[in-house]
Amino acid sequence: MKCAKCQNMDTKVIDSRIVEDWQVIRRRRECEFCSHRFTTFEKRWITELTIIKNDWTKQMYDRQKIKRGLMLAFAKRKIDHEMVENIINNLEIKRQNEWNEIHAKKIWEDILKELKEIDPVAFVRFASVYKSFESLEDFKNFIW
Repeated sequence: MKCAKCQNMDTKVIDSRIVEDWQVIRRRRECEFCSHRFTTFEKRWITELTIIKNDWTKQMYDRQKIKRGLMLAFAKRKIDHEMVENIINNLEIKRQNEWNEIHAKKIWEDILKELKEIDPVAFVRFASVYKSFESLEDFKNFIW
């Protein structure tokens, strides 16, 4: 691991802790050259998950794309960024033991289930994009 201050490659681990339900390892490190201390987080990434889109094309899973969509749904709402990370982490944990291909529809439905319990406004905002609402009637029909 490269030192955050002097870029030296020789660092040692001082302390390791597991956080986020065994999904992330927090390591406290020290540079052996300049003695600067810094923290790193190690997380297992889902790299082999392929998303099947509605037009049946395939693309690699992109965590940042989901995060952007959630941040837009929570725009101007009281939201803890850690909550968004937890939503995504829960979805990834759920998916890691399943097939390596999943339809985008299933991912969006899982996100909607999570949002419905957390914030009704974010739930409707996210649904409006996912379900391509085009009129006020679409919103009314979805809510009721």
